[in-house]
Order: sequence, then structure tokens, then C-alpha cells
Amino acid sequence: MPAGQGRPDEDPRDIAYEPRPGLTHKDADWAGLRVLVVGLGRSGFAAADALRERLAVVTAYSPDVTPQIEEHARILDILGVDVRLGDDATDEIPEGTELVVTSPGVPPHNPLLVRAAEAGIPVWGEVELAWRMRPREGAAPWLVVTGTNGKTTTVTMLESILRRSGARAVAAGNVGTPIMEVMLDPTPYDVVAVELSSFQLHWQRSLSPLASACLNVAPDHLDWHGSYDDYLRAKGSVYDNTQVACVYNVQDPQTELLVMEAEVVEGCRAVGFTIGVPAPGMVGLVDDVLADRAFVEQRHSSAAELGTLADLQGDAPDVAPHYVANALAAAALARAFGVGPMAVRDGLRAYRPEAHRIAEVATVDGVRYVDDSKATNPHAAAASLAAFRRVVWIAGGLLKGADVEDLVRSRADRLAGVVLMGRDRARIAEALARHAPDVPVVDVDSTDTGAMARVVREATTLAQPGDVVLLAPAAASMDMFDNYGARGDAFAEAVRRLGGSTV
Repeated sequence: MPAGQGRPDEDPRDIAYEPRPGLTHKDADWAGLRVLVVGLGRSGFAAADALRERLAVVTAYSPDVTPQIEEHARILDILGVDVRLGDDATDEIPEGTELVVTSPGVPPHNPLLVRAAEAGIPVWGEVELAWRMRPREGAAPWLVVTGTNGKTTTVTMLESILRRSGARAVAAGNVGTPIMEVMLDPTPYDVVAVELSSFQLHWQRSLSPLASACLNVAPDHLDWHGSYDDYLRAKGSVYDNTQVACVYNVQDPQTELLVMEAEVVEGCRAVGFTIGVPAPGMVGLVDDVLADRAFVEQRHSSAAELGTLADLQGDAPDVAPHYVANALAAAALARAFGVGPMAVRDGLRAYRPEAHRIAEVATVDGVRYVDDSKATNPHAAAASLAAFRRVVWIAGGLLKGADVEDLVRSRADRLAGVVLMGRDRARIAEALARHAPDVPVVDVDSTDTGAMARVVREATTLAQPGDVVLLAPAAASMDMFDNYGARGDAFAEAVRRLGGSTV
């Protein structure tokens, strides 16, 4: 894998990236370091707490004010942190600041971060700080996952596998426990399964995971990153400095290209995962068997069985292709850590996906109702639709500038009907008119709290026995709901009112 191909020659994050030599572990000399922490959610609070414990001089800004942030502020004030909330959190950097630590949601074009870069003050994300807050010796290795879709499922699958192997493991980062809290846990972990978003990856520089994976890449969060190239660069940085295995998606060649462009530790291998038959050096599917041809000695002539499709089904009557792919990626990362095949199988068998991810809600009059409210972009919705032969699709919401043409074109043959809701539903309707003109479409213009009940009723009128009514909106939810979970809950409640056999 050639080092550094395709990377820019200069990056503002490289300017004076070290505020003080030797800040590479939690026992380093952090005392007196003047740090500004931006954001006081769980990760920002943990960062400020850790820095203050090591006698850094900490100021914390949070333009947002919530009950949780106010509680964090009270605690930090007692610890000697200068906390500024709301209007007091200005865009001015306190005099003498040597380091800025930013929370993931703050975009790089934020005026305060721009001023820091212009002043030559290093900006770290909380992931960079967490990596540098590891113990000097005996630190738990990180197995890191990113991707446009499937990150949380893969990381929590990986956690299940690692625990079945007997390791003290935790899912952390963009899911589960904030990574800073993991680093501060007084009882060390054996290994950490880390989900990282593109926001988090944007700021990291020194992270060196034992194994890393990029599951897939499709345009997303372009308003935050500024361009698809910058988004892609952030995703690809997950592979930088990887020690043992860079895991990539054979069905998404862009992920392999990101591996080829990464600068890795000498001896690190590229390991592909595929829902087809694996070549040597890959994990994949042989009939209904999850097979490892990457982490066995005789990989050219043999394979290790890691489980079967039946081990992945749980309570569902079938298993979606992208769910199989997530399982194979998790298995590859676990194998890179040294987990045996039986523990992989047991971990996958015990795993149950989190809510609103292709979740079976009920079967009513022969029609299955499936909640995939987490499909908040076209790439995720396409994967969800691919899991079923004949679908009444519930879609719409905030598209965030995403293009739905390829989604509708590629999945038109699976659509028995469509019910549209949300602010940007007209754009999906236009794509349907071009690529699926014969598919019946119902437009629900209501946006009140009872709108989902009408959406489900309309979908029911379009469905026949054997069909799947699928909530896979391809869009964010905030135009009508607090979050994708609230949207999924409203869908499930509306379905339950129909009666039938619930799951």
C-alpha cells in the first residue's frame, strides 16, 4: 500500500500540531497546558475532566445550554474549569491558549476553529485526545470502524464477538460509551471496538489502530466537510497507521482504493469482505457459511467456518445482504485481534441489532412491517430495499442535499407502491415519475404528530399478502420528529394499532 497517495500537501491541522513535546500518553506532563474545550456534551465534559485532572488550565465553551450541559458545567466549575455557556461562549480564543479540543459536531469552518488555525493553535478532536490519554504501557488496542452506513451494527456485533471470546471489551466512540470515558476507566479493557464518524476522523492524526475498516462510502455530511473529496479523505484516514489489517468492502472498490492510498505500519495486510465467495486473503460467503480465507495458514486451499446465515437471523425470517456484510466485517476485525472461529460464531449468534435497523415490527394479514428508520440517506435506503423482493416503501424527510436518482433507478423493480412524507418528498416523487412511472405513489402532506398513522394506513392499502411495508426514509427526520428513533417508534405504534402478530 503506497504511502500518502492522493493526500493534500498541506493541511491546516498539521500546523503546530504538537502544543508541547511528549503529549503521547496520560502520564505525560500536561500540567499548566492552557486548553480550550469546545462543546460540553459527554465527550467534551470527559475531555475537560481528564485535562483538569492532569493539572491543565482549562476553559470550556458551550453555545448550547441544556440541563445536562448545565450539570456538566457545575461539576467542572467545582474542579476549577472556567466554563462559559450560551452567549458567554464567544468566538474569541482566550489569551495564551495552546490547544483547542473540539467536539465532533463542531464543523471545521466554525469561526472559533478558523481563528485557532490562523493563530497556529493546534486543534484536536476528542478522539485524538483520547488516544493520547492512553496509559504509557499496556494500553488496550483499538479496532476501528467507519463507513457511511452500518457502523453501529458492525461495532456492536464486534463487541458481542469480543466478549464471547472472554475479552473485557466495550463499544465506544460514536456509539455506546464516549471514547474519553473508556480511556479514564480505572479498570483497563482488553480491547476497544471504536465507531468513528467522519466528523471524528477529520481531526485525528496520531491514532494507530490494531485493525481498521471502512464499510462503504457514499456522499453524506457534505455541508460539514465542504466537499465529497474532503469527506472521502476523512473516511480514508481510518486506515492510516493501522498495524495488522485494513478491512475493506470488495463490493465497494472505493474502500480498497482508500486502503491503497493509506500510510500503514509495515506488515499490515489488506483484508476484503464480500457477500460472494472469498478469494484468498478475504472473508466471505460460501453457500450459507461465513468463511475466513484471510486469517488461516493455508488460505489458498482452505477456510475457517465462522458461522452460518442461520446464526445471523435471530428472530427474523431472513437476513439482509448488508447485514451479512456487516457481520463479515466484524468477524474480520475480531480475527485480526486473534479471536477464534467458535467465538466469532457465538458472538454473532448472540447478537441482536439495535432498534430501528431493519427491525421486524409485525405481520398483519400476511404483510410484514419493517422499521429501518435509521436509513437516513439514499445509500442506506438502497441497501434496505435490496433485502426484499416486493416492497411498499415509506420514504421522505430531510434529504440534506442528497441525490435520490440512483436510489430510485436501481430499486424501482422492487416497488409495489410508495408512500411519501416529509419536507423533501417532492424530490423523491420526481425521481419516481422518471424511473418508476407505473408504481402507485401516495403523497402525505401532513406533518403533525399523527401523520405517521395516516402514512401506515395508506401503505396498508397498497400492500398485498407477501409484501413488505418498509420504513426506509432515505432522509433525516428532524422536519417531523425529534430524531430517527422517534420516527421509528411512531411507525411501530401505528403498525401495532393495525393488529396482527407482533414480533
